[in-house]
Amino acid sequence: MSESILCTEEGIRQVQEALREQDLDGWLLYEFRGANPIAKSMLSVGKTTRRAFFLIPAEGEPEALIHAIEGSSWRHWPWARRTYSGWRQMEEALGEMLGGGGRLAMEISPGAAVPTLDYVPAGLAEVLLRTGIEAASSGNLVSRFYSVWTDEQLADHLEASEILPRVAMEAFGKAASAIKEGEPTNEGALSDWIRSEFMRHGLTDNMGCIVAVGRTASDPHYAPEGAGETIGRGDLLLIDLWAGKPGSVPADQTWMGMMGSEVDTRTREIWEAVRDARDAALAFLTERFDAGEDVRGYEVDEVSRGVIAERGYGAYFVHRTGHSIDTVLHGSGPNLDNLETRDDRLLIPGVGFSVEPGIYLLGDIGVRSEVNVYWSAEGPVVTPAEIQREIFFFLDG
Repeated sequence: MSESILCTEEGIRQVQEALREQDLDGWLLYEFRGANPIAKSMLSVGKTTRRAFFLIPAEGEPEALIHAIEGSSWRHWPWARRTYSGWRQMEEALGEMLGGGGRLAMEISPGAAVPTLDYVPAGLAEVLLRTGIEAASSGNLVSRFYSVWTDEQLADHLEASEILPRVAMEAFGKAASAIKEGEPTNEGALSDWIRSEFMRHGLTDNMGCIVAVGRTASDPHYAPEGAGETIGRGDLLLIDLWAGKPGSVPADQTWMGMMGSEVDTRTREIWEAVRDARDAALAFLTERFDAGEDVRGYEVDEVSRGVIAERGYGAYFVHRTGHSIDTVLHGSGPNLDNLETRDDRLLIPGVGFSVEPGIYLLGDIGVRSEVNVYWSAEGPVVTPAEIQREIFFFLDG
């Protein structure tokens, strides 16, 4: 994603070309107190305290409508500006600017299906619709102009994606060593160590982790209270970790390790179902690309979810297969989702996302495997380079 793309002539030219391709009459962006991170970033604006509107028409020059006291916040805007002070004046100016009709893209999601696109409040949408416009989702525009990675961001992600596995393996090793020494560590302490390693490697943005053993891993977004559970011999340990360079695209991975030398039949069966669901999704992505066929987020979710359902654990895969990744960990591009939502957006060159099926038997066991994919012009690029095939074992006997 390139900052300030909507404040450059070349950026506007590209957007207008996309608007015409999609039979849209324009793109209307709304910003208020940072509530729309898409508009905030693409317009490169700092703090705002009043409502602002930006219209990029399919033909002609862009125009802004801002509050009379916030001119300095928008002095970098190179095109025409209208100002208002009162709400009556604002609504009148909106009617004039929008011209009484046309099909305009906005950050809305029909049925509130995709929350990361749903930034126009219902009351304001009512005001806008009264001007005579037809509202359409800006989802595909957001993917193309906001969520795509730059070459530098891809390079940063690739670097982070190889640091994370090393940190994860060292964390497993620390837990195993502590058990051997008779002073086992706990979920909270190991989480603190992982975060300190991220800082040491300069991965200070979008940074965090989940360390969970046994029953606690059955909560997909588990966070311990205080120290959390002690990590002991025979525990299956889930480590989910994510981090990136400042302002860039993070990596997000999940690894499974055993504080022992073997696992029981059921645990292995669950792991294999998760692993095979992950690999089926990756294979599907490659097959579609090689065939020159479009692929949409919900389709990948169906493939992955189908594998787990066939193994008898469908009811225990309680989240989407994957989420968009851009400069925000859970980004605004296409998700791999036909459970929480039906995300029918196309995967387009330049976007990235996670692939992370999981099985969670509440209060019993949780297993997840997570890798990332960058959708390049040459096909899907999976990160990290080496992905987990079997549960790792860290203690003998």
